[in-house]
Amino acid sequence: MKEWNDFFLATAAAAATLTGLIFVGISINLTHILSFPLLVIKASVALILLLMILIFSALLLVPQESHYLIGCETIVLGLIVWILITRADLKIYYQSLKEFKRIYLFTLLFDQLATILYIIGGIFLILFGNPGLYWTVMAIFLSFIKSVYDAWVLLIEIKR
Repeated sequence: MKEWNDFFLATAAAAATLTGLIFVGISINLTHILSFPLLVIKASVALILLLMILIFSALLLVPQESHYLIGCETIVLGLIVWILITRADLKIYYQSLKEFKRIYLFTLLFDQLATILYIIGGIFLILFGNPGLYWTVMAIFLSFIKSVYDAWVLLIEIKR
């Protein structure tokens, strides 16, 4: 696991930084965001994805944890995040206007892939050890992409 330390230090730092920037951006556009309840949910999805990266990366920096324990933690965190994000995405999808349903369906599927990869990674960590981390790398990258996209919508597109 030691060879992964730099990667998880970098992802934890990036997730913490982006989380802070999203909080600042939300506070700047708070009036606009609060006037659209679905944007509040979109903001929560972005923050949950970033917090998942942060918590997961921090757990992997704990010294001398077994693959089994890390796998179990990853599965539990992945399931919690999957449930929270699925509920939020379905709420956005069902309450959105018809012309935006296709976009929200795409984001829902994107979020599903990002969160399910954590769960798969946790299972692979338990069964095969370090190779399971490669599944979580994809989950982290997809989570970063999706949260930055959501942040862009909340900070830039909202002004259009």
